[in-house]
Amino acid sequence: MKQVINTKNAPSPIGPYSQAILRGNTLYMSGQIAINPNNGELVLSNIKEETKQVMENIKAVLKEAGMGFEHVVKSSIFISDMNNFTLINEVYGMYFESDYPARETVQVARLPKDVNVEISVIAVK
Repeated sequence: MKQVINTKNAPSPIGPYSQAILRGNTLYMSGQIAINPNNGELVLSNIKEETKQVMENIKAVLKEAGMGFEHVVKSSIFISDMNNFTLINEVYGMYFESDYPARETVQVARLPKDVNVEISVIAVK
């Protein structure tokens, strides 16, 4: 049986999908972008702040599911410009202490709402 995970501490979905689905001990999170859940505004001042908001949104959904970054086993990072890779990686890395998850980073032509980065994760309790 699957359980829908939803928190008001992360942006509401902008389409027909859930923030995350918990199936057994595995959490499948939809891609998060830099929408501030408090005011619905995009955080696009610079790539580091944008990435931080994305990671904070992920953190909120993980928390709602009773998990943290230590439970993340896989992440997918989609970026609009590979030149931002190092700065995104800097911020992303601050959320993990050790045993980093498996991951891919892919440059794409365009992301929802014309953001610069979107990240999804899979976590296991």
